[in-house]
Amino acid sequence: MIRVRELERSLKFYEAVLDMKESHRLDFPEFTLVYLRAEGCHFEIELTLNKGREDDYTHGTGYGHVAAVVPDASAKRAQVDALGYAPTAVKEFKRGEELLARFFFVQDPDGYKIEVLEQHGHYR
Repeated sequence: MIRVRELERSLKFYEAVLDMKESHRLDFPEFTLVYLRAEGCHFEIELTLNKGREDDYTHGTGYGHVAAVVPDASAKRAQVDALGYAPTAVKEFKRGEELLARFFFVQDPDGYKIEVLEQHGHYR
């Protein structure tokens, strides 16, 4: 679960960047829970909107990032950049000459880091 300040802005981001769409919503007087899922995926992200909150959330020292796998990191990075979300450069993680991962990072509208990994090796 991640807390968001502007639900519609976050829904737009997660659909555009990770192809995640709303699968379920629970609305209460003080908060709204929206569950996002990509087609064919069993993983969900829960967005929580605490109604009436005006201050930004802090991420503390415990949150690192979530990760998603895409077929082509460079192509996805170009798409995310064209949408104006300012991804980092694509990087490669190697052990000697062995490519372990190709990836970039992007932050959602509330500053949560998302690692976008190219489908390769362990990352399927």
